[in-house]
Amino acid sequence: MKAIISASELASDLAGARPPTLLDVRWQLTAAKAAGAAPFDGRAEYAAGHIPGAVFVDLDADLADPPGRAGRHPLPDTERFGAAVRAAGVRADRPVVVYDGGQCWAAARAWWMLRWTGHPDVRVLDGGLATWDGPVTSGTEEAVPGDFRPVPGALRLLDADGAAALARTGVLLDARAGERYRGEVEPIDPVGGHVPGAVSAPTGENVAPTGRFLPAAELAERFRSLGATEGTEVGVYCGSGVSAAHEVLALAIAGIPAALYVGSWSEWSADGNRPVAVGPDPQ
Repeated sequence: MKAIISASELASDLAGARPPTLLDVRWQLTAAKAAGAAPFDGRAEYAAGHIPGAVFVDLDADLADPPGRAGRHPLPDTERFGAAVRAAGVRADRPVVVYDGGQCWAAARAWWMLRWTGHPDVRVLDGGLATWDGPVTSGTEEAVPGDFRPVPGALRLLDADGAAALARTGVLLDARAGERYRGEVEPIDPVGGHVPGAVSAPTGENVAPTGRFLPAAELAERFRSLGATEGTEVGVYCGSGVSAAHEVLALAIAGIPAALYVGSWSEWSADGNRPVAVGPDPQ
């Protein structure tokens, strides 16, 4: 099963006999809130214009629990997540396509959540809404309720101890920007740096200038150069388990299974007993 779908393929599928359930997951990381700017409103963006048939899913409300010691986007309560995606029309026997505004971070988080909880057929619109040249519609839409019942565990999940161990025994990729990995800047979390032993692998290098994912062979070569060779266990983290889901998706495109550390740096750095490495060297 492919993990991504092009805009032309999506248009064809939507016109077919078995159209996918379509979820709009527009979201942006808003560091601007600290400066007094209004936060990004994905629901308003959805209402202003979306792919016909799409239903909005809120990353902060539906795909995560409130921020706390477990990070800024901890895993949501399973029952609440299930209720949200059923209300959006997700069925166990029907394909799902998720998209966002173009960065594909939020869409990847939705993809990972659905796959982790057992949905067999989920794809991300490659390049997001920015690549869609078909019709758009405004307002909101309600779906016929679905029947999907999430059962966690279909993909591998890491906690802080598991991430620390994997950094020693396999490859733990840090999907944040290089300057945050090195500890040169830290705009959000208590302290800059990285998990000791983690390898810098910025999410932005998974995509071409168009915003679409690099071809599978190029992604595979990228991750091999970072140590993700055959037989090596791979895990990924970021700031709060969102851009890391994008990296897990990129690894899936390359044919490399990877675990996600959902708590990520926002959980790790909140624990003053956890070690922190700085600089370009993993250790």
